[in-house]
Amino acid sequence: MSLPSAPRQRRTQQTRTPNTEEGPLLPGAAGKTGRGMGSVYDRISQDHLPLETSHQNAANIRREERSEKRASYITAAIITLGALVMRFYKIEHPAGVVFDEVHFGAFAGQYIRREYYFDVHPPLAKMLNALSAWLAGFSGDFGFENIGDDYIAHNVPYVPMRAFCAVMGAITVPIVYAIMRESGYPILIAAFSASLVLFDNAHITQSQLILLDAALILFMSLSLLSYIKFHQLRYRAFTAQWWSWLFATGFFLACTLGCKMVGLFTFMTVGSAVLWDLWQIMDIKRGNSMNYVAKHFFARAAGLIAFPAAVYLFFFWIHFKILIYSGPGDSFMSPAFQETLQGNELLMNSQELRYYDTITIKHKDTKVFLHSHPERYPLKYDDGRISSQGQQVTGYHHADANNEWDIVPTHEIPSSGRGRVVRHKDVVQLLHKKTNSYLLTHDVASPLMPTNQEFTTWPNGEDMSRYNDTLFQIDMLDAHDGEAVKSKSGHFRLVHVPTRVAMWTYTSQLPEWAFNQQEVNGNKNLLDKSNTWFVDDIVADGTGHDFKNRTGHLENKPVRHINFFKKFAELQVLMLQHNAGLTSSHPYASEPFSWPFLLSGISFWTDNETKQQIYLMGNVAGWWICVGGMSIWCGIMLADALSRRRGIHPIEDPVRNRMLRNTGFFMIGWACHYFPFYLMNRQRFLHHYLPAHLISALIAGTVLNFITTEIVDYPVSKAGVTTRLRPRVIAKLDIKSKIFTAVLIATVVGMWYFLSPFTYGYPGLTGEQVNMRKLLSTWSLHFEGKVTHSVDL
Repeated sequence: MSLPSAPRQRRTQQTRTPNTEEGPLLPGAAGKTGRGMGSVYDRISQDHLPLETSHQNAANIRREERSEKRASYITAAIITLGALVMRFYKIEHPAGVVFDEVHFGAFAGQYIRREYYFDVHPPLAKMLNALSAWLAGFSGDFGFENIGDDYIAHNVPYVPMRAFCAVMGAITVPIVYAIMRESGYPILIAAFSASLVLFDNAHITQSQLILLDAALILFMSLSLLSYIKFHQLRYRAFTAQWWSWLFATGFFLACTLGCKMVGLFTFMTVGSAVLWDLWQIMDIKRGNSMNYVAKHFFARAAGLIAFPAAVYLFFFWIHFKILIYSGPGDSFMSPAFQETLQGNELLMNSQELRYYDTITIKHKDTKVFLHSHPERYPLKYDDGRISSQGQQVTGYHHADANNEWDIVPTHEIPSSGRGRVVRHKDVVQLLHKKTNSYLLTHDVASPLMPTNQEFTTWPNGEDMSRYNDTLFQIDMLDAHDGEAVKSKSGHFRLVHVPTRVAMWTYTSQLPEWAFNQQEVNGNKNLLDKSNTWFVDDIVADGTGHDFKNRTGHLENKPVRHINFFKKFAELQVLMLQHNAGLTSSHPYASEPFSWPFLLSGISFWTDNETKQQIYLMGNVAGWWICVGGMSIWCGIMLADALSRRRGIHPIEDPVRNRMLRNTGFFMIGWACHYFPFYLMNRQRFLHHYLPAHLISALIAGTVLNFITTEIVDYPVSKAGVTTRLRPRVIAKLDIKSKIFTAVLIATVVGMWYFLSPFTYGYPGLTGEQVNMRKLLSTWSLHFEGKVTHSVDL
């Protein structure tokens, strides 16, 4: 089919319009008007005077602008209403837990109960979910433990909780429309981009459930809109409006990051535009002093770095203020952190160690006890190496009398009082109770790791020749000099004094001669975090006259107070570590290359009786239109670059500037939200692509505008006091362009309807109906009908 012809552009004169036609984001050269190449921040000389305009023409301009504004508001209202309807339809179905509501619904309950939990995502979106639950009267007593658990039977206000997410998802759609309008595109083109999100099945599904993505995508789109509004005011730098939109951008960036760590990609997107902007301002041709450049730099640093950082910290401050009780997330945190939580086991039961206490020692990572028994290492291992034939020291998973050790001082101590307390950096001996022998390590290779030292024991008696080899220093983590070692909470490394190796264990098991128990050996890398042990228990054998006073359960024990920034830093590190550690396989995990083409989806929920299912998939027509739009843009830019190398200028400068700088900015945003996933080793799912998909919808709209008209609305920036005057240009779509755009929107609407049973989980489909909707063989849909092949004889 031939592309619709472009209409004639309409030129009208408007007072004080900016002197350049650029995209609303990345500044650059103007079209060939006036006195040559304009600039973003140039100061205009007095010889540039306004063109005379008749009062009638000015009245016509104002009338047309009012009409266009009214039409734009009506369109935005219709889009918003449509988004609400699409996202509230069947929101009560199913009345059971769906997919990741298992996690994020549970987190809402823990906020209400104020019990500490751990998650790899920042807290803002989860706190918003909890707020909706609290406003709806949720008591927090439902656990969201399994997919399909009944909400109605447990009186869970799940509909208001889902509705909160649905509202955020619905608001995103008019924000997309506003981004396109503020970027200078006609109403119909802006409505087209909005429709790609409005009728997208994946966005609808994610918005209808108690998840994080609706908030994430809303704040991301608000970040882009705010930055566009800020950049429109570049001729009015340092005005109240300019500052307001600058800090609004920073606030929404912080909110985006506060929902998920992928909000960093939105920072990268805006940051790329900011760097280019500053680079242009610094150009000596602009005539700006370095003081002026510095003002712009520090203003952006304050609004887009310092302020968002403060807001992001504030989210965690609220998070810590709410979660003050012990909960399921305690074990992820350090002992010091755990002791800040009321009712925590470490806080309530940890006790100071005294010399000659009988204790059990447990490894932090593998949870095995330090263990020994009379059996000895074989003289010769299978690989031919020779051992010391000493008594075996192993890691054992179960409670046993052979796990008990006495902590023996190596210096004189008083018979009672604080002088008997074991402290950080003390050098001690560990006496194995059952075999009456001291823990020892020496320069002999361990059974399974020739590079590490063997651990064994030395009999307690008159032979003191191996005394030095039984000396170990207690090196507590994050402790100050002289700090007391405590059971439960006092994590430490046990460092051998003569050889400077740390006691260490890992999951490998010894052979049958050691009853398949875990190997314990000496690790030369003292900084290895897996060297960490703790005293699990003080054995109540009557040793020490104050034992009962120390080990009795303490009621109302005051919590420990830690600096907020230490708690914040610890949680951030753990979030990043555990996020990177999500590497286990998942049946619905997928690779990033498949996302733009919708090669796979995610099964959220099924009902075998009714044959209903919720399967996360995007609108195939819409997603492929977006891919096509991005491909066309790349082709246009490549062809234009090659043509210009040969002195041919096929595209008018205003149109080219818009395509290069505005669409180019969106392409950077898409790339920032998409390509980093190729670098991640963690589990990746289709819903990770939704932010990038929204940006691709913006790109598709800009490319459609290029196809349907040869001009653009310009200028889009707000005029400043010294701005050179330029004619106002308004792009209009002719009837063929409108029909072409309407056909595209109708195709997207039709595909949404065709796939809607998988989006809303209603109605149930027969096997034949499922097969008919399985547009790609790579989709793993439930309840597919059996396909029989007849053979003609």
